[in-house]
Amino acid sequence: MEKDLTSGSVLKNIFTFSLPYLLSYFLQTLYGMADLFIIGRFEGVASTTAVSIGSQVMHMLTVMLVGVAMGTTVCIGRSVGAGDKKQAAKVIGNTVTLFMVGSVVLAAALVGLVDPIVRLISTPEEAVAGTTAYLTICFIGIPCITAYNVLASIFRGMGDSQSPMYFIAAACVVNIGLDFFFMGALRLGPAGAALGTTLSQAVSVLLALCVILKRKSIRLSKSDFCPRKATMKDILSIGLPVAAQDGFIQVSFMLITIMANQRGLTDAAAVGIVEKIISFLFLVPSSMLSTVSALGAQNIGAGKYDRVDDILRYAIAIGVGFGAVMALLMQFIAPSMVRPFTSDEAVVKAGAAYIRSYIFDCLFAGIQFSFSGYFCAWGRSGLSFLHNTLSILLVRVPGAWLACRFFPQTLVPMGLAPACGSLFSSIVCVLLYRWMKRQNKPTGNKD
Repeated sequence: MEKDLTSGSVLKNIFTFSLPYLLSYFLQTLYGMADLFIIGRFEGVASTTAVSIGSQVMHMLTVMLVGVAMGTTVCIGRSVGAGDKKQAAKVIGNTVTLFMVGSVVLAAALVGLVDPIVRLISTPEEAVAGTTAYLTICFIGIPCITAYNVLASIFRGMGDSQSPMYFIAAACVVNIGLDFFFMGALRLGPAGAALGTTLSQAVSVLLALCVILKRKSIRLSKSDFCPRKATMKDILSIGLPVAAQDGFIQVSFMLITIMANQRGLTDAAAVGIVEKIISFLFLVPSSMLSTVSALGAQNIGAGKYDRVDDILRYAIAIGVGFGAVMALLMQFIAPSMVRPFTSDEAVVKAGAAYIRSYIFDCLFAGIQFSFSGYFCAWGRSGLSFLHNTLSILLVRVPGAWLACRFFPQTLVPMGLAPACGSLFSSIVCVLLYRWMKRQNKPTGNKD
């Protein structure tokens, strides 16, 4: 389970860690894409819209949970890099206590807020009932979703990105089978999609627990689960800014979704489908964020600071290269990417226009995500929060609003707003990096 990432080829370590991570999130993203694909085969546009909107809300919550769990990954990584297994055990125990209590409270609160949330995001009237059913079931299942992501963060902090891939692969197979059963055989519509997602996450949690009990590379005692102020502070001081950052990003996407919903069912469905496709393509830059965080944290813990900068440079090169290829390719295959999710040609046309401009966000995300991982590894996740917040407030949301107001007949300008936001973030990241390098002392703290 534990793997040393502080020696050997930096590039090899990046690929060894990031590829299983990439496959894990590919499979996790396949959840939502499978839901949309399958419900599109058995239901109409209203149900497709309900699932796309509901899954966006759940995606926002999930990435925020993953953001908080980033604190766990970094703290464990530093402890492993420094060879301090006792501290790693404390981080693991306190993480379990913190997240399990928090997830139960969050689930109870959100179930009571389903109707206001559905109204807040301007859900089209035809999709209100389906969205409400989808979110109610998913909110009840939040403890399972939280448990999987927390367990995955623990494995990755110890340098093991392969085990989470196996857990989610099994869950993905279960999810697709349940989707066909609930939505095809039982005709439960959006509620069936939510049931399949929630139950399959429970499967991944059970598998992860079995592996943890079987392997005992880090032994936990009852005292490790007792809340410790210093340990939880370390986790939250890194994780909360990342969660807030990811939350603001998702809020900006939700605002764009609201704007699209107000344009009618066709644009709402097109934006929902494209968001799913983009979330799939964003797996590469997202994997660079987590890779730089995990590898960087271990090397910082081991005092190998030069390797951290090498990790950053390789990650940026990989992210930008992938984004450039996708941006060029999407100009030719956009309709083919949208068509599998809907038989409505108006939705296909609107979605193709939207994704052709939106795809440039993937190019610049390769830069800003890598820098965000770098800042997190050093314990400076507040810098990630800063550049993303400025981007949202100054570029993403105002740009989308102006696009909706002055270009009501096309989604192309709306797609450019997120891309311009990521370009802005990338520029700010470079400036922050140079500022950090001008400081004479390391900006991170070794545990």
